[in-house]
Amino acid sequence: MKVGKLNWDDLNELIKENKSVNRDDVRVKNGVGEDCSVIEYGEYECVVSTDPITGAESNIGRLAVHINCNDIASCGVEPVGILVTILAPEHTTMEELKNVMKEIDEETKKLNVEILGGHTEITKAVNKLIVSCTAIGKGKKGSAVATSGAKEGDDIVVTKSLAMEGTSIAVNDYYEQIKEVLSETEVTEAKEYVDSISVALEGSLAGEFGVNSMHDITEGGVLGALWEMAEASKVGFKVYEDKMPITIVTRKVCSKLNLDPLRFISSGSMLITTRNGEELVKLLQQKGINASVIGNITKSKGVLIKSNIEYEVEPPERDELFTIEEKINKL
Repeated sequence: MKVGKLNWDDLNELIKENKSVNRDDVRVKNGVGEDCSVIEYGEYECVVSTDPITGAESNIGRLAVHINCNDIASCGVEPVGILVTILAPEHTTMEELKNVMKEIDEETKKLNVEILGGHTEITKAVNKLIVSCTAIGKGKKGSAVATSGAKEGDDIVVTKSLAMEGTSIAVNDYYEQIKEVLSETEVTEAKEYVDSISVALEGSLAGEFGVNSMHDITEGGVLGALWEMAEASKVGFKVYEDKMPITIVTRKVCSKLNLDPLRFISSGSMLITTRNGEELVKLLQQKGINASVIGNITKSKGVLIKSNIEYEVEPPERDELFTIEEKINKL
C-alpha cells in the first residue's frame, strides 16, 4: 500500500464495517471527513480528536499539538487538554525526547491547554520518532460545529494562506533541494510559517459568528478538505483556483518540487462554510486573520474552475508531502 492516509474507499469500508455500538450520548459520530466526535455531558459536551505526526522530522512536537487542537477548534470550541504518545526508535537520545516535550509544553502554554498524560516508549516497531496526540475540548451542549453541516448556497471561506505547513516542512527537511529557488529572506519566511499553524482563534471567532461547518485543512490540502466536507455533508462545491490564497514562497517551492499546492498539507488554514462569507472575512480581518471566499457549496459534485475550465475533484489520494522524495529523485 502507498504511504499516507488510507484511500477514502478503503477508509469508508473500515469505518462502516466496524460500528457495532451506537450510543445516544455521542452526538457527532465518526465518519469520513469528520475529524472530531462530540459526546454529550448534561449541559456541556466533550469534543475529542486524535492524529499522529508521521511526515515531518523538524518541529514534530509543535505540529502534534496544533494539528490536534486545530481539530477541536474546527468545532468552534475551546481545547482544554491533550494526551501525548511518543514512539521512538532505539537510536533516539534523551536529549531528543526532551526537545520534543519542550516543544509540546511551549505550544500548549500558548493555547492554555494542559498536558493530561500519555505514553513514551523506545521501540523496534518504528524507524523514526512518531508523536501522536489526542486532544479534548469542552463546549456548551449543542455548540460544537460539525464538518457535516455544509448547506447548499453557503459561501466557502479559507483562512490565512494554503500549504503553509507543507512549505515549512519542505524547507526544513529538503533545504538542499530547494535552496536555489529561494532567497534567504524567503527561507526564513517559510520556516516561520510553523508559527501560524494554529486555527484556535478563527475557530472561536467563526463559532461565535455562526457558521454551518468547519474543517481544518490537513493531509490532502484544500481540495482534500473540500471533498471530505462535501462527502460528510452530502453536498457539492464550486471553487476557483485564482481565488486560492497561496504565497509566492509556497508557489516557488511547489514549482521546484513539482507539487500541487492545492493538495499539499495545510495546517494553519481553516475551511468554513457560512451564509455570509464576506461578513465573516471582514470579522476575521479585523482580528488580524487573512481570509478569502473561494467559492460556494452546490447541490452535488465538487468542481474546481481553472482557467475557465471545470475539473471534477476526485477523492483525495496521498498528500503531496509523501511524494516529495520520489519527485526529488526525478529532478
